[in-house]
Amino acid sequence: MADIRIIAICVFRDGNRILVAPGHDTEKNERFFRPLGGAVEFGESAEEALRREIREELGRDIEHVVQLGVIENRFEYQGRPWHEIVFVFDASFVDSRAYAERDMPICEAGWDGPAEWLALSQPLPGPIYPTGLLSLLGQAV
Repeated sequence: MADIRIIAICVFRDGNRILVAPGHDTEKNERFFRPLGGAVEFGESAEEALRREIREELGRDIEHVVQLGVIENRFEYQGRPWHEIVFVFDASFVDSRAYAERDMPICEAGWDGPAEWLALSQPLPGPIYPTGLLSLLGQAV
């Protein structure tokens, strides 16, 4: 029996852009995007996990953290079923220069390139996960 993962992700916004990390599912041959974040470890809150994950992945500190909602996410990745409870947050970078960067290196294996800003007002180059995120943000799907 597989476990249910609890994760925390952050939707950094800059106008109509959000910061996402690219991934690739070789089984589906699908390039996709997901906001940064990761697993909540035993004993930490979702917000504490988010702050830690952003520090680990981008080496940056965040502020003005607000929980936007929770999404139950059941999906298949690399041919394996997954089940996540996703705490979705909005936050700001402490260093505002981050918003002027085209992309940001991710200091964690498993991603398919650097984090990048995607304009939600333009056609997306692939799906944004978790499913339901754009609806939560009030964007057309």
